[in-house]
Amino acid sequence: MVAALLANVLYSTGFVLEKRALSALPEVTVRRPARLLRLVLGSPLWIGGSLALAAGFGAQLVVYRTLPIAAAQGIFVSGLVLLVLLSARLLGEETSGRERYALGAILAALLMVVLSLREGSDRVSRAAPYPLVLLVCVPSLAAGVWLYRATERRARHRHRLPTTGVEYGVAVGLLYGVSSLAIKGVSGYVTSGPAGLLRSPYPYLLLFTGAFGLVMSQAALQRCRASLIVPVCTTVTCLFTAVLGTLSFGEALPHDPLRLALRLAGTALAVTVLLAMPKHDRAPEPSLGAKELTPP
Repeated sequence: MVAALLANVLYSTGFVLEKRALSALPEVTVRRPARLLRLVLGSPLWIGGSLALAAGFGAQLVVYRTLPIAAAQGIFVSGLVLLVLLSARLLGEETSGRERYALGAILAALLMVVLSLREGSDRVSRAAPYPLVLLVCVPSLAAGVWLYRATERRARHRHRLPTTGVEYGVAVGLLYGVSSLAIKGVSGYVTSGPAGLLRSPYPYLLLFTGAFGLVMSQAALQRCRASLIVPVCTTVTCLFTAVLGTLSFGEALPHDPLRLALRLAGTALAVTVLLAMPKHDRAPEPSLGAKELTPP
């Protein structure tokens, strides 16, 4: 539990620091990844945020060795509250009333998942069949990259309302969901040495999601509010990992009908809220000066 809460603090702090650093940089794009990396690696603030995220990764490894996947995801989602608070305080971002209700509903879904847990009754798995892991991960990676590219094409259209970043968050969330399964797989090899780990697909999935996730997430963070895109990304990642990770690693769902209903209802509520979130921000209203200069 302590490691999970520490991971929440580190991840939220890291995302906010990276967003603040990106706000001061020239526009970055996934079509020029080398330039993107050169710009962000020249920012000490961005490097500080990345180090916080890396430390969160270490804490996440500890969590996956001691908690079932579904339980860990339920705790990780609680970091959304801290993220929204930090975004408002350090980035000056404001969420709309509809978005605040949506975040409240996500936290309610978290509570339902947490209440479905019972200490000592949930088995923590260490391994999963490699073909099953690849069957889950490869299509998810392809879907994430395709959705991101489609969102980029739509965003370049003229006269289009500014996006809130929901589509970006879903796309990056799919990649980070695969990364989370890979972290879960790596955690099973912590004490067995590197030979078995290198024969597994997990380090290679981490390399792919790390490279593509870095480029995609930085471009999306620069264009959209961290207080919205990161919660969406986190929700998709947690749902992906809790549902498909539980099945892949053979961690059974609760047998008690009430606990099972709470876990399934919490997952369904989070998905419903995600689909209902606004996809576009309001178009900026023209200033008074611009109205005065417009000819009759």
